[in-house]
Amino acid sequence: MRRFLAQRRVAVARWVANAGYTRKWLALGAVIGLISGIGAIVFYSALQIATHVFLVTLAGYQPPTAISEGALAGSAGFTRPWAIPLVAMGGALLGAVLVTTIAPDAEGHGTDAAIAAVHHNPRGIRLRTVFVKIVASALTIGSGGSGGREGPTGQISAGFGSWLARALDLSPSDARIAVAAGVGSGIGAIFGAPLAGSVLATEIMYRDDFEVEALLPSFIASAIGYTIWGSVEGYRPLFGYVGAYALRSPSQLGWFAILGLAAGVVGLLYAYVFYGMADWFTRSRIPAWLRPALGGLMVGLIALAVPQVMSTGYGWIQRAFTPGLLAIPLWIVVALPLIRILATSLSIGSGGSGGIFGPGMVIGAFLGAALWRLVHPWHAAIGHSPAPFVIVGMMACFGSISRAPLAVMLMVSEMTGSISLVVPAMVALGIATLIVRRRDATIYRSQLRSRSDSPAHQILSGLPLLRTRRADEAARPSRCVLTLTTPLAEARESLARAGVTAAPVVNAEGRYVGVFDAATGDEGPDATLTLDRLDTSDSPVHAGRHLDVVLDTISSSSRSWAVVVDDDRHVLGVAGMSDLVAVYRRALGQQLRETIPVAAAAGLAEIVVASGSALDGAPLKGSLPHGVLVVAVQRGEVTLEPDAGIVFEPGDRITTLAPAAALAHLRRQAGHGDH
Repeated sequence: MRRFLAQRRVAVARWVANAGYTRKWLALGAVIGLISGIGAIVFYSALQIATHVFLVTLAGYQPPTAISEGALAGSAGFTRPWAIPLVAMGGALLGAVLVTTIAPDAEGHGTDAAIAAVHHNPRGIRLRTVFVKIVASALTIGSGGSGGREGPTGQISAGFGSWLARALDLSPSDARIAVAAGVGSGIGAIFGAPLAGSVLATEIMYRDDFEVEALLPSFIASAIGYTIWGSVEGYRPLFGYVGAYALRSPSQLGWFAILGLAAGVVGLLYAYVFYGMADWFTRSRIPAWLRPALGGLMVGLIALAVPQVMSTGYGWIQRAFTPGLLAIPLWIVVALPLIRILATSLSIGSGGSGGIFGPGMVIGAFLGAALWRLVHPWHAAIGHSPAPFVIVGMMACFGSISRAPLAVMLMVSEMTGSISLVVPAMVALGIATLIVRRRDATIYRSQLRSRSDSPAHQILSGLPLLRTRRADEAARPSRCVLTLTTPLAEARESLARAGVTAAPVVNAEGRYVGVFDAATGDEGPDATLTLDRLDTSDSPVHAGRHLDVVLDTISSSSRSWAVVVDDDRHVLGVAGMSDLVAVYRRALGQQLRETIPVAAAAGLAEIVVASGSALDGAPLKGSLPHGVLVVAVQRGEVTLEPDAGIVFEPGDRITTLAPAAALAHLRRQAGHGDH
């Protein structure tokens, strides 16, 4: 059975490698979406169970819920107030112990970890991390911790995309798309916002740019993920269909402009306080497993006075849409954005597991609600319903500090079933984003500024000829190839004899399974090479793929070489940076020789300096005809930059661009050395 499954895996990986863009991403997007929808359902169910056990049963408190979650009104007060801090601390403690002992990379808010994986190691999210994230986040948030459910869901779906990249040997660029699509489809599913989720997958990776290649795969994944989610949880928007808003006068936009100013400032405060608290906990000598427990205890104590800080808070947003907002004391409405920032920093910044997207929505919602509560008794133009300000507050506050304004605006529109507030939202969100950009701030530290800052995009955009050469052109025989079940001592001896520190490993059928590094720990004299001792984070490169895939693989790896395999995953060799450079130089020279005859009439030529010619020993400056532009000087194996201090030597190849008459003169000066 194991051999059959391995053969099926190879066959599917081969199909993916040879499939065109449309077929490939229809299939992969559908699979990612399927798992995203299932993952969202599993996590939501785990969160509901944890909430019922910790808050309802143990603490005797029912938090209010949104319309799509049952529209529960929530408890009027605490029946066992002494239990609230203890429950919040206990749930956070259980989650922290689980994370620190099994998967430390599941700590904190998952979206940032998924963004980092897209940029640096899309194949590196372990399935163990996914399962730990589900349980730890459910424990933390379900016991009253201030966190969102989108971060864990995004990391769950991203983790599956990462596993898919490993299982099917996806290229690094395809692996990045798979992980990004997982992030967007997971968040889109659990928020019931598939369009926003697909846009989020492209927008949230950068501060000022888009990962456009991920858009169409994310459309497919998000649509299917939402379909799976809705088939179990229903297709109604999270907050139901909030009433439409009619813009009647330009003067109304003034209030939304004020809201945008406040949202930008509060968004900055959210980022500064959250990471300030996170850095403080990191620097402290408090054990990692104890920090979230202390944070949970403090949040539980705050909740005794302000219960709105507990759990996701979506039920309180639901109440803020209606005149029921007037029943909440004014001081809580005004202070809640700041208190929620503190509570989220304590719950998640301390190392607890949960998202920061959801709390950002609560912060923005009550910022808008506070403005409405303060103004509406004195100014009728602000309207009789707080809903427009609550909605736009959510968009402006988190859309600006997340540096994903378009995605967040779409997401809140889908969550409220209305797009009638687009114009006021554009005003508020635009102003808030300008404030945040001025401080160059973001709530996601893993975001890069733009695609030009991405290591993969930087390298590949500068070497376009890599896309014209196959991987097998650069492959050279590996000095050492190891076999599974080989004793570790023998494997290390083979590496030492070959003069290398790592080598590819094949199974009994000769198929590549991973890389063994000599630094891997030895567990005894009888230990052998097994799969769990191999590094499988780097995919092998198929012989028919282009060299840009090889370079992308190397740049995403800790090693300076990549394994090249055939259709059956048999190792053909390895390709290192020196091999790529050699092939690239040959390709560049061939292209130049092919271009020169065609472009000669236009003035492009390569001229060789002959011994004893007028250019032999002459300086570049002052010795060339007027109008000659020197592009490069090739001297042996070295390419010299065209500098005025160069003195020509016999055999120098001068690549020039000049009018035909000047080129003819230059050829005569070079002793008629025309090639």
